[in-house]
Amino acid sequence: MTESSDIHPLFAGAPSTTEFNKLRKRIVRQTREAIEQYGMIERGAKWLVCLSGGKDSYTLLAVLHELKWRGLLPVELVACNLDQGQPNFPATVLPAFLEKMGVAHRIEYEDTYSIVTDKTPTGRTFCAMCSRLRRGNLYRIAREEGCSAVVLGHHRDDILETFFMNLFHGGRLATMPPKLVNDEGDLFVYRPLAHVAEKDCEKFATAMDYPIIPCDLCGSQDGLQRQQVKAILDGWEKNAPGRRQVMFRALMNARPTHLLDEKLFDFKGLARNSEQFELNEAQLPRLR
Repeated sequence: MTESSDIHPLFAGAPSTTEFNKLRKRIVRQTREAIEQYGMIERGAKWLVCLSGGKDSYTLLAVLHELKWRGLLPVELVACNLDQGQPNFPATVLPAFLEKMGVAHRIEYEDTYSIVTDKTPTGRTFCAMCSRLRRGNLYRIAREEGCSAVVLGHHRDDILETFFMNLFHGGRLATMPPKLVNDEGDLFVYRPLAHVAEKDCEKFATAMDYPIIPCDLCGSQDGLQRQQVKAILDGWEKNAPGRRQVMFRALMNARPTHLLDEKLFDFKGLARNSEQFELNEAQLPRLR
């Protein structure tokens, strides 16, 4: 196990295997690339890093602190967990972990669980309402903490799954962007793990033995659209390894001229080069 002083405490005790070192470097590199590619850095800014206790948010927290530790992320970081009042939620796990790691943090209690279970119609899933309530509270906390950005742990596979959910169920080509501004216009929302594969987050968090907290509120429901889409993508990946990455690259290579959205491309105003056309037409042999 690694015990070097040249490492952030969140990485202390990391396995010293070649495989883990490659994994760690890959995740850090991909995160740094996304931060730079999508222009997330505002020097001197303060980020609210959302920590759910899942593998993805632990990975996000560790990588951002590693980048800051190495002078590559000139922003202030404050971790935040929103305790939503779920039954049997282990409320002491994250505060103890963050204290041990020396990570600046805020733990907020807001019982959205009762609202979600009361307002969601029978047979419907909780995810949409839960997400809206959680996001609203995180925006509020970010403002109270003087943050300019809310930072989320969504990874490459989340982005792909959302794209196909919109395609299959929403009738639109859209997904989670790596960077956006909230509706009020006062906060950025960042997803620095946009290029990182879910399996890498899982391998990383497992190897680091972080205290994972499952989402029993949503994860206990059967038949979620996201689970169905994930199963489809798993099947494609099994039949053609690397398919997920190819599809993800397609999201960065959109061609409005080869789609059908007239709001993105002026099809009605598209004109041919008539002069060139007439020249070519004059050179064609005449039919007798």
